[in-house]
Amino acid sequence: MGDMLSQAEIDALLGGTDIDEDNGFDNLDNEAITINDPLTEEEKDALGEIGNISMGTAATTLFTLLNQKVIITTPNVKVMTWEQIASEYGESMVAVNVEFKEGLEGINLLILKESDVKIIADLMMGGEGENTDEELTELHLSAISEAMNQMVGSASTSMSSIFNKKIDIKPPHAFIPKLEKEKMIESLGFGEEGIVRVSFKMKIGELIDSEIMQILPVDFAKNLASNLINSQRSSAGTKVETKTEAESAKAVEPTPSQVVIEPQQQNQTNQSYTYYESPVTQPSGFGQPNINVQPAQFQSFDQTAVIQTKENIEIIKDVPLEVTVELGRTHKLIRDILEFSPGTVIELDKLAGEPVDVLVNGKFVAKGEVVVIDENFGIRITDIVNPDKRI
Repeated sequence: MGDMLSQAEIDALLGGTDIDEDNGFDNLDNEAITINDPLTEEEKDALGEIGNISMGTAATTLFTLLNQKVIITTPNVKVMTWEQIASEYGESMVAVNVEFKEGLEGINLLILKESDVKIIADLMMGGEGENTDEELTELHLSAISEAMNQMVGSASTSMSSIFNKKIDIKPPHAFIPKLEKEKMIESLGFGEEGIVRVSFKMKIGELIDSEIMQILPVDFAKNLASNLINSQRSSAGTKVETKTEAESAKAVEPTPSQVVIEPQQQNQTNQSYTYYESPVTQPSGFGQPNINVQPAQFQSFDQTAVIQTKENIEIIKDVPLEVTVELGRTHKLIRDILEFSPGTVIELDKLAGEPVDVLVNGKFVAKGEVVVIDENFGIRITDIVNPDKRI
């Protein structure tokens, strides 16, 4: 049996074509995959559009976090298996598990290279993004989880607008995946029938020129695509119906006493109308009831009007308040704070001899100067802040 030619080999020999690994059975396999592809071209286009909108918003969020120029290109949608992902991308990856809790029901993964995770984590901690030689730690995983939380959160906001419903996620968590099929299915619960990979090229400043992947279960991917397709069809149906109503309204010419109101566009937030008004002027007072018009009366808010009696102040005199004296403030970066040690001198924003601030329950009420009473510090009040300025 092993020496027998297959039908494909016989056809190739009769047709005078070469049979090799690239042009022979691989093409047949690819055709089979295309025929059995669980996603239609329309669904792939919809997933690509969702990814385009979501990652556009996420790139803006990542720029804010890292203070680096972020470019994420248009997506590439493909149905794959866990084995193909493992063989194509190797083992040095970090996965971030993102689960939807409202609006959508499903789970997906964001996968990045380990070196990219180290660079992003270092930038988030105030570094230059060059400290990538050290071993991946829980600190790196925590930092990338927070970055993905911010990115996917902003992406969910964009998805809410295109799906016209609230979408929320659970806090993501990062882990190092073992991409064997059995282990991933056991840990995540999906991928037995294949997975949908949506890949994006990602550039961050001059530090990262790499790729970020979104991995979706097939059923969740089809659900996402159907949400967008139904939303677009609904919008298109509304526009067609509105246009038909507009044409019908234009066909009926209003009489001089008619006012026709035609809805041009309607959504959840506002409505726009076009008014067809009669060019004929009605006689003065015709058909209009007598209306008594008076100037509006407003209460005076002068300082004299807000003076209240203090006869009930005794009721609250025993209420305890926290009095704080603030010597000064300053701002430091995380890397500066990590360098603190005994003997470190911190410079404040107050000049020597300048009055200190007195706060009552966090509200600035007075200025004073520091004095020493026996062995304790004290404050001598030098100025009471005007009540108007406290607000």
